[in-house]
Parts: sequence; structure tokens; C-alpha cells
Amino acid sequence: MAGPKHKSRVAYLHDPEVGSFYYGPSHPMKPHRMQLAHQLITGYELHRKMTCYRPHKASDLEMKKFHTDEYIDFLLNISPDNMDVMQERMKQHNVGFVGQYDCPVFDGIFPFCQIFTGGSLDGAARLIDGSADVAINWAGGLHHAKSDEASGFCYINDIVLAILELLKHFPRVLYVDIDVHHGDGVQDAFLNTDRVLTVSFHKFDGAFFPQTGDVTEIGEGAGKYYSVNVPLADGIDDDSYEMIFKPVMRAICEQYDPSAIVLQCGADSLAGDRLGVFNLSIKAHGECVRFFKDYDVPLLVLGGGGYVIRNVSRCWTYETAVLTSTEVPNELPWSEYWHYYAPSYQLHAELRGKDWSYRENMNTQQGLEGLRNEVLGKVRRLGGAPGVQMKAMPRPLLYDMDSDDEDVLTDDQRRGRAMERHGE
Repeated sequence: MAGPKHKSRVAYLHDPEVGSFYYGPSHPMKPHRMQLAHQLITGYELHRKMTCYRPHKASDLEMKKFHTDEYIDFLLNISPDNMDVMQERMKQHNVGFVGQYDCPVFDGIFPFCQIFTGGSLDGAARLIDGSADVAINWAGGLHHAKSDEASGFCYINDIVLAILELLKHFPRVLYVDIDVHHGDGVQDAFLNTDRVLTVSFHKFDGAFFPQTGDVTEIGEGAGKYYSVNVPLADGIDDDSYEMIFKPVMRAICEQYDPSAIVLQCGADSLAGDRLGVFNLSIKAHGECVRFFKDYDVPLLVLGGGGYVIRNVSRCWTYETAVLTSTEVPNELPWSEYWHYYAPSYQLHAELRGKDWSYRENMNTQQGLEGLRNEVLGKVRRLGGAPGVQMKAMPRPLLYDMDSDDEDVLTDDQRRGRAMERHGE
């Protein structure tokens, strides 16, 4: 892996519309968390340390580079108004009524997917054209979606689509997932190739969603040993997590020598999460981000899970500060969502709610050492970085909204610019 280098060029992808979508009452996934995070990021003036972009809305054709035509056409046409006549196709694609399915049909389901997917594609393009060392899309990271069905609150796998773009330019891509849930959709997509090495640190007991990610899952065919899984038990804390994360990632980076890295920063691995079972602090979660930021390797940073939105926004704000090499005060800046952060109004606050019971750390030192040694043994089977014959690269699909050349803008972006001119 290349040596350390201070990354100073950070691209930040954000569309204010993404926070307005609603999965339905009582559903744990709240896109509104993106607005909270963005308010804190701008409140700390971190946007001044980055180049900020409003991403393009991904087209159905872009999505079909991984997802099946039939599935994308279904997402384009399904709505709460026509569910009654599309129930068979809904079952086929694992979506259903609000309150009954993990992946409900809600108003604007396809535009929502267009926004977060466009952000990840544009982030990849910024790394490909060399205009950024780091690209951030906190709305992305939906790692469970399969080629022909939704899964685990995820409809489109923006991660897979972004990696496919990166592979047009970079010989080897390392994917790292620190969500509490296994990154199954990404692993499955690249199960048979050595050009993508997937690593997932997650809870696994055979029953916890998505019931995959045992240490024995190592890839297939040309991809054998290029799927690395680190299954953890309930309650893992900061010291225990660092004990296994850093040695494993150092060995993988040295052995695989990635050309680009994609990091999924699911915040449901934080203590106190509604669906999570870990005891990580925001600082420990951020250490995983810090681990990668100083290397001379292009880095795409994405969001993911996270179901206590005040803590999700704290986490991704702190990690934005890490990526921009900015020290921020613990006192939160004022925003219109100030009341969400009571009573501490601090960045590094107690994450567990008053009714949340502390989970005992079931990961013993002996058990973690054994798991670490088993994983490192599999990593040594990689045998060094694979070579690859690269073809001519197509032009990256990214458009600068600040460009003076309107010919490079999509139709949606031209309409948006016209609206801005007329003050709409």
C-alpha cells in the first residue's frame, strides 16, 4: 500500500431533497437524519474545507449496470397509488406495505434512490478524474440491496454501482464495511473476482440480520479469499474493536495494495442504536475513518445504517471533521434541530438513551485473538496484489454544477439551474 500522505482535497456530495423522504410511521430508517448531519457540518463550517456539489440524479440506465432491467422498471413505476395491482411483483422484489415490510413502498421511492445513488457515482467520478482525494456521500452506503430485489431498507446498491465505476480506472478496489450488519449485497456482487476485496466487521450469530457473514465466507472461484468477514458478538467496545480492526486492516492493505478504497460508515454500530448491539463511541467509529484518510489512495466515504438520528448526525459530522483534518469543539453549533441534542448539546455525548440497557461485551480477549489470527491466516492466502489488464477508460460521469458550460449538464441539472436563476 502507498505511504502516508495528508489528504487536503475533499469533495462533499449533498442534495437537500434527500432528507425530505419518509419511509412511513414507526419505520426505523429516517432520511431526515441527512438534514441533521448537514446542519451540523455547515454549523461547524466544515463545508468551507471541502468542495461541495449537488449530485446528479442517477438514471435508470446507470442503475441497470448492476440491477436487472425488470427490477429498475418496477421501481420506476411502483407507488402507493398502484400497489393493489402490483402485489405479485412487489413480493418478487421484496417490497410491500408500510408497516409490514422492511422495504416499504413510499412516495418518491425512485427519486430517493436517484439522489443517493447519484451522490456515490459522482463521488467515484471525482476520484477517477483526480480532482479529489476523498469523496463523501453520507446519503449513500445502502449495502443490502441485491440485483433484483430490495433488502434491509435498501432498494438500490449505490456501493456496487460506485465500485463498478471505480473499476474502470483502478485495478483493485478495497471495500470496508463497519455497519453492525453484514455487507452482504456488496460481498455477493463481487464474490467471484479478485479485483474487489470486501471486508466486513459486523454482528454475527446466524440469526442477526442478514444471517450471513461468518468467517468461513471467503469468496469463490477467482475471488476465493477476497471476501473477508470479521464476525463479532454483542457489546463490543472501543478497545476490543481497535484490537481487531487495525491489525486486520493493516495486513489487508499491505497484502492487497488497493488502488482505491470505499468505506461504508454505518452508524448503527454505535452504542445505543435502536437496531444495533455494539458499544462503540463516536471517537472509536471515527478512528476507522482516520485509519484510511492519511494514505495516498483515493477514498470514497459513504453512510449506511444508523437509527438514532441525533447520534448518526453527530457521528458523520465528527467523521467529516476527521476527513478535513479539522479540530471541532465538543459544543454543538446552533441549528434549527438544536432540540434533538438535549440535554448535553455536545458532539461526544452519552449515546445511550435513558431506557437503553447496556450490553455486556461478549467478545473476550481470548476469543478476539483467536478470531484475529484466523482472519489473518486467510489474508495471508491472498498471495499479494493481483495484476489486471486495464482497458481504455470512459469519461467519468460527473458534472460540476458550477460549470459555465451548460452542454455538460443533464436535463435535470439544467432545469435546476433555470429554477435558481428565476428564484424558484
